[in-house]
Amino acid sequence: MANTEKTDKKDLFASYTEDSIRSLDWREHIRLRPGMYIGKLGDGSSADDGIYILLKEVTDNCIDEHTMGFGKQVDIKVTEHMVTVRDYGRGIPLGKVVDVVSKINTGAKYDSKAFQKSVGLNGVGTKAVNALSSYFRVQSVRDGRMKVAEFERGVLTKEHKETATNEENGTLVTFSPDDTVFKNFRYIPEFLENQIWNYCFLNAGLTINFNGKKYLSKNGLLDLLQRKTNDEELRYPIIHLRGEDIEVAITHENQYGEEYYSFVNGQHTTQGGTHLGAFREAFVKTVRDFYKKDYDATDIRASICAAISVRVQEPVFESQTKTKLGSLTVYEGGPSMKAFVLDFLSKHLDDYLHRNPAVADAMKKRIEQSERERKELAGVKKLANERAKKANLHNRKLRDCRIHMNEEYTGKEKAENEARKLDTTIFITEGDSASGSITKSRNVETQAVFSLRGKPLNSFGLTKKIVYENEEFNLLQHALNIEDGLEGLRYNNIVVATDADVDGMHIRLLILTFFLQFFPDLVKNGHVYILETPLFRVRNKQETIYCYSEEEKQKAVKKLGGKPEITRFKGLGEISPDEFGRFIGEDMRIDPIILSKDIHIQKLLEYYMGKNTQARQEFIINNLRHEKDVIEEVQESVK
Repeated sequence: MANTEKTDKKDLFASYTEDSIRSLDWREHIRLRPGMYIGKLGDGSSADDGIYILLKEVTDNCIDEHTMGFGKQVDIKVTEHMVTVRDYGRGIPLGKVVDVVSKINTGAKYDSKAFQKSVGLNGVGTKAVNALSSYFRVQSVRDGRMKVAEFERGVLTKEHKETATNEENGTLVTFSPDDTVFKNFRYIPEFLENQIWNYCFLNAGLTINFNGKKYLSKNGLLDLLQRKTNDEELRYPIIHLRGEDIEVAITHENQYGEEYYSFVNGQHTTQGGTHLGAFREAFVKTVRDFYKKDYDATDIRASICAAISVRVQEPVFESQTKTKLGSLTVYEGGPSMKAFVLDFLSKHLDDYLHRNPAVADAMKKRIEQSERERKELAGVKKLANERAKKANLHNRKLRDCRIHMNEEYTGKEKAENEARKLDTTIFITEGDSASGSITKSRNVETQAVFSLRGKPLNSFGLTKKIVYENEEFNLLQHALNIEDGLEGLRYNNIVVATDADVDGMHIRLLILTFFLQFFPDLVKNGHVYILETPLFRVRNKQETIYCYSEEEKQKAVKKLGGKPEITRFKGLGEISPDEFGRFIGEDMRIDPIILSKDIHIQKLLEYYMGKNTQARQEFIINNLRHEKDVIEEVQESVK
């Protein structure tokens, strides 16, 4: 055995030669390691999937032009597989049109005079879009002259001659994401609309025309919080404060948890960073100083919903996707982020509360209510956490993965691990058979499995005390690490994986009720999904097709011809681990749980999970359909 190891090492040493060292050009490197540039790839079912990052990278340049005072309108059109973005800024200098989108570390963002507080600083964004698009076209118009260049997967295919034009100044980019990189991708309208609204909220006065609809915000973060909250749930009117290079909006609701929306130079920092940490600390200190009471920080922030936007010179983000700010100062030689935010809140929030005693009183009541609830929970919480700690030493319910969302990585693998954090997923399954199949076929680096014992408790209308008294809920909370808010969340994606039958649907509802009742920010921030697994397997000796609906089954039968073998999967446990690996890999189908802005969570839960309401009875009666009728309709449509 020892001799074999020595031989293997000797062979490895001998094979490591000059020929082992490769130098990749910019395009090859982006295509080989796309995660380093755009985070996870995905199919569009998550708001942070690559196809949305491509749109963001192009739009960011338009926003930077607007921020510098050039162009008050951006036109965006997104079809099934094509994206077009047009701004009315200065336009790329015509002699550099090709270089700006195809030469790494080329751009105006290095000249701080041209772009004082822009989002992109490293000259990578549009190059990544170019390299990862099957078709990419850039057009620039400056003072009556136009230049166009076309690419395929980063390779220049046609550079048009400069021509005269009557078009307005600005840049137009058209691209189609490469379907060999983004497999089976689709754009979800709600994610696109949310992305567009964020640009408008952060750039009051900017008009974005998106697929023929106009988007405009006049009140910035005030409009954002009004869109994200429900009037009936607010404890007091939204506090909206603006200063030089900073804007905040704050309110408290009735729900559990803390909910934040943070931005830097117009970039949505979904993982927060130094500015969000500074805000959370500064808010606590300002409130304590105002009320002259040493309230617990968790009581002050419980049920808060807030947004913060800062503008920073030379921001340092922790990855190319710019989801977490690392900058410690606002500008070179200026105050630390912590001092800057504290100085702003201690003056402006304190002034606001003095001028608005009704708001100050409502905030005080909300804080003291949280204090009472925390003290009532203290005893049961301590016992539950001790029990969970013991269980975690050998938690049979959790099969964990190696990489976690809340961990900081260093060393030579830092960039890759930071990108892979976005892929971290926990599957919540029912029963041992389903859990076993997923556990055996999962990616142990980024995929974890939590197994439910059976149907969990219906938590609608219950207090948070039940989270600690119910062992299963408590272990799930600890597995996710969300007891103290989203900052410690261990997995980016929480996927409910239940059978596609009546019992499975019921378990889905019970799990979603648990999240919406006690951790609604998980859903609001796009972390919760439903796993789609095939209902049928249709195959002959040459081909196997997995089908997710009756319609797909009919098409598969028609395609294969003859009399193919049809298997109906009644539960996840019937799918072998080898087969399951196909459904939770890069082609995994997941449906995001999306809450529209007009949804009232408590009313929604009451309708579906409350006692047998008259409205729900009437809906069921009026919408009953026989399976035979559904199948006949599908067969007719396939014909």
